[in-house]
Amino acid sequence: MKIAIMGAMPEEVEPLLEYFKEYETINFANNKYYKTTYKNNEIIIAYSKIGKVNATITAATMIEKFGCEKLLFSGVAGAVCDSLKVGDLVVATKLAQHDLDISAFGHPYGYVPEGAVYEEADASLIQIAKSVASEKGIQLKEGIIVTGDQFVCNNERKEWIANTFNASALEMEGGAVAVTCNSLKVPFFILRAISDAADMDASFSFDEFVVSSAKISADFVITMLDKLIDG
Repeated sequence: MKIAIMGAMPEEVEPLLEYFKEYETINFANNKYYKTTYKNNEIIIAYSKIGKVNATITAATMIEKFGCEKLLFSGVAGAVCDSLKVGDLVVATKLAQHDLDISAFGHPYGYVPEGAVYEEADASLIQIAKSVASEKGIQLKEGIIVTGDQFVCNNERKEWIANTFNASALEMEGGAVAVTCNSLKVPFFILRAISDAADMDASFSFDEFVVSSAKISADFVITMLDKLIDG
């Protein structure tokens, strides 16, 4: 089996590279891909850089060039619902693009021509994640995650996104990864750690959080790998 593990930023994949220790670095399409072997399976690790275009290129490359059969994505996201707190882990059940707007033609916000508003994540991978969370004593949340090429810090815009898409969290890559994987018929899973929410305090450091949450997410994803490989 060939499995892709993807993040958006270097910090989100560094704990994985530290864990696997030995890997080959492959430069392609203005990015780096790290290839390693784990339990006789090939693992491709990469960070896409921020945004939907970069995420699409990276996901498509991992599938088309490297032949990955499943894709696991982990990173951070902002909460747009009151039930999520900083540090919560959220798995996407569905994803949408909040900045895709052809409503002038009578379509709903987020609608992709010849497609749909929402892309569904793979149910079997979500079940594996629930099993991992149960073993680790982690309260894994589920919800709709929405994606756009903008860092949203306006409360009015956040409320609009939450209400329009019934969304739980907001980020900048997942919706593009979802469209890419479903178009190429590759099961995918997206895990996000909540990095900003209504319960934040002034002492919070985003940079420190990304590093600490990446370690937790990496441990979670590696345990998922074990279950995928060991059956």
